[in-house]
Amino acid sequence: MTIDNIDVKETLKRVQVLLDEEPNLSPALRSTLEVLILVVQLMVGRLSLSSRNSSKPPSTDRFPTPKKPKEGEAKKTGGQKGRVGTTLKKVENPDQIENLPVDRSALPEGEYTEVGYEARQVFNIEIQRVVTEYRAQILEDAHGQRFTAAFPLEVSKAVQYGNGVKAQAVYQSQYQLIPYNRVQEYFRDQLQLPISQGSVFNFNQQAHAALEQFELTLINRLLTSRVLHSDETGININGTNHWLHCVSNPQWTLFYAHAKRGMDAMESKEVLPHFEGILVHDHWKPYFNLKCQHALCNAHHLRELTYAHEQENQQWAEAMRTLLLEIHEDVKNQEGKLSKDQAETHLKAYRKILEAAHTECPEPIKPAGQKGRVKKSKSRNLLERLIHFETETLRFMTDPDVPFTNNQGENDIRMTKVHQKISGCFRSQEGADIFCRVRSYLSTCAKNKVSASDALNLLFEGKLPDFLGEPLS
Repeated sequence: MTIDNIDVKETLKRVQVLLDEEPNLSPALRSTLEVLILVVQLMVGRLSLSSRNSSKPPSTDRFPTPKKPKEGEAKKTGGQKGRVGTTLKKVENPDQIENLPVDRSALPEGEYTEVGYEARQVFNIEIQRVVTEYRAQILEDAHGQRFTAAFPLEVSKAVQYGNGVKAQAVYQSQYQLIPYNRVQEYFRDQLQLPISQGSVFNFNQQAHAALEQFELTLINRLLTSRVLHSDETGININGTNHWLHCVSNPQWTLFYAHAKRGMDAMESKEVLPHFEGILVHDHWKPYFNLKCQHALCNAHHLRELTYAHEQENQQWAEAMRTLLLEIHEDVKNQEGKLSKDQAETHLKAYRKILEAAHTECPEPIKPAGQKGRVKKSKSRNLLERLIHFETETLRFMTDPDVPFTNNQGENDIRMTKVHQKISGCFRSQEGADIFCRVRSYLSTCAKNKVSASDALNLLFEGKLPDFLGEPLS
């Protein structure tokens, strides 16, 4: 790593050489200098971490490196070939027509005949409040007995909010992640509709309760899937660290919040403990307590291999990174699965790199008299993982249902971090539970081509989208 044109690694090496060659240093001073060198190495190691070589998000990069196009794939600016455009086009039946007559006073004298018109269209929106008054007819017979028409079941109060208001409030707070006070401002300023933050919370509670049956259906669908993705991220609930867990595939998404990250959290929803398919994850050790098969995220491996090569000068790491990318490219060209011969060839290359890596990155020797385990470098830990979890690392090579990375799970959970950037934290466990269940529903609907607005409108009408089957009871 270079700081202000100083190669820190080379400088530390020179300092270490000088320290070793100096015979007149006292033991105390020598120990102090060695500790300082160690501290500098640790700090440099942390500074060198980025989204390229670790699991840190790109937003934490101090000096983001511009992405370079791959060789032979330089793209011009602007829309790319094959993209779906969103150009505004005229409609055949406009909502309003504004006729513009010619100012005849500005024309030369003469007779004129109308021969047509030139049309231009302006697309606009009208945001307005709509108040519907239901008037139930009252009839009275000859004896003075009165009979009143029945109101619709959903009209139960003298004055109340309609389903459209509820759906819009939940859409803004749970999908667009707008804080309650700003949702309140929107309804007040744009619609002249007085709505309290408590009402917004109540609408979210109603959505959460109405989705109880959906969540049970969702869990059953996930349990019957062949491949699932799992990931988790830290969240703040009323000032306390918790974890938001995600279990998903390309059709279904389940979120849930828990105080812990390990098996207690996994068992709370009873999905992963009963799952018997293939689980794609990032090598979080508690996952291996499950009875399912496993596939490891190679995006994590690529970043760690980059770190091992660039920061710890491990040449085997660059060779392995190149091989994994080559296998991935071959899998894509073979429509998701390599032939037996191709897989065997790549497996031999994989094992050959790891075998040679033992020389470059040997297992550390435990000093005489030291208790406990000896500390290993990041490169050594990665090397041992790739050796011991060979099948899980390369499962994508022979199973077309298993992807190269855990990007599905990581993409599904990403909006949680956006929520925290906007709102900071959840005020209560109930608020986190509401967020998780409603987002599970909206994410699942999006994957099945149902917009968030349509999904919420159906929900407050007591229905579910067609792909979910039965209506809400």
